[in-house]
Amino acid sequence: MLNTLIGKKVGMTQVFDKNNALVPVTAIEVGPCAVVQVKTAETDGYNAIQIGFGKKKASRLTKPMEGHFKKNGVTPAQKLIEVRADGTPTQKSGDVLNADTFKEGQYVDVVGVTKGRGFQGVMKRHNFDGGPASHGSMFHRRGGSYGMRQTPGHIFRGKKMPGHMGDVQRTMQNLQVVKVIVEKNIILVKGSIPGANNSYVYIRDAKKGTGV
Repeated sequence: MLNTLIGKKVGMTQVFDKNNALVPVTAIEVGPCAVVQVKTAETDGYNAIQIGFGKKKASRLTKPMEGHFKKNGVTPAQKLIEVRADGTPTQKSGDVLNADTFKEGQYVDVVGVTKGRGFQGVMKRHNFDGGPASHGSMFHRRGGSYGMRQTPGHIFRGKKMPGHMGDVQRTMQNLQVVKVIVEKNIILVKGSIPGANNSYVYIRDAKKGTGV
């Protein structure tokens, strides 16, 4: 099973490594994540654990969710995800997973939702060059011709056009964990990650990279 936790993006800063080189890092508040539910192949048909992050008022819960947390004896969480396991999970409901799940030097994948940019044109959305900036060209930031007259008479699917930009899930792979601050449940990963500050992200062992 890949180690996976829910976190919150704190922001970016920079630290010095062992060679006294300046390294840009992103601070992520990782956990504490409580194990809400444990699923096994015998009872549910597959192996997984459900973990929660943050706190939520009981008054803001639906009746089914209130009963779900009460049944498992866990404080209501703001965010829930399910992590698949290869075998029967060793965790139990109520166990708490912290930042020490990850080690300095290992590589992780960070999954988040990018910042929303609203409706944008082709130059910003697809990096088009645009037309001449001189007077009278009437072709400055447009995308050019889109249609094809009678045959085939429609725009092909996937054509790069103006439209909604951002606010999509993206995964940053193989980011190195520079530092783990256990007492504050914060890890520093090298480079940037998707999303705005205070947005939720998922941190897991790198699927393609190497561990510690």
